[in-house]
Amino acid sequence: MVTFAERMLKIDRRIIFAVIGLCTLLPLLYPVGLPIKISSEVRGVYDYIEQMPERSVFLLSIDFDPASKPELYPQAVAILRHAFRKNLRVVTMTLWVSGTGMADQLVTQVAQEMGKERGKDYTFLGWSPGGTAVIINLGQDLYNTFPSDYGGKPTKGQAVLEGVQSLRDVTYLVSLGAGNPGVEAWYVFGKDKYKFELGGGCTGVIAPGLYPLLRSGQINGLIGGLRGAAEYETLIGQKGRAVAGMDAQSATHLAIIVLVALCNIFYFSMRRQARQQGERS
Repeated sequence: MVTFAERMLKIDRRIIFAVIGLCTLLPLLYPVGLPIKISSEVRGVYDYIEQMPERSVFLLSIDFDPASKPELYPQAVAILRHAFRKNLRVVTMTLWVSGTGMADQLVTQVAQEMGKERGKDYTFLGWSPGGTAVIINLGQDLYNTFPSDYGGKPTKGQAVLEGVQSLRDVTYLVSLGAGNPGVEAWYVFGKDKYKFELGGGCTGVIAPGLYPLLRSGQINGLIGGLRGAAEYETLIGQKGRAVAGMDAQSATHLAIIVLVALCNIFYFSMRRQARQQGERS
């Protein structure tokens, strides 16, 4: 006679896949908003933007492409919402040509959501060839580096750039990087020479390599992966894609732990039954 434990251990794997799929999908559709502990490194970026006076110059470098969108896109959305809410002058750009279109769409979408005007409250400079040389050129003259913005409008004369000649006039810069050039490049070729404050965001796999910069004070904060994005959404009180993603991740991990525990319980139950039958015989 087949026991319950044996039936459970031989369960169709498609049922297991369906359970994992539901645990992933349902929290994405109906986020629970599980409690998230805020780390000091994420709070470092938030606190600096929070204390900036209105119309201060904030530069966000969107240094990633669609391949890293699941982790870094929510970070960018949360930071832009915060900066626009504080009425900062938001200057955005990218060092990754493959992410230019995505970055423009991202900035435009959040700006429209927050009721901000291009050229007055924000601008997207786009991409300029040269890699790290672009950072050096920005430190010398922004208008020679970007004579026009991504939409083709001359940068000189835009209200959002009034009084901004180079990186020396930037109050705070955050690079959201998926590799090189990214946060490290902005420190080596930018902050170290032009003395603006620098924060960073990155994918989860890159974060450990950037902690030395954080611990030494070379960057004042670091948003790591989807977890960091969820923390930032919590700080600004506007939970979105990252919080939903963390709910899905937590539910999936819980389902896997429960399944592993049940399999072990059924396995040892079968062994005990087999041992008892052997003793009787």
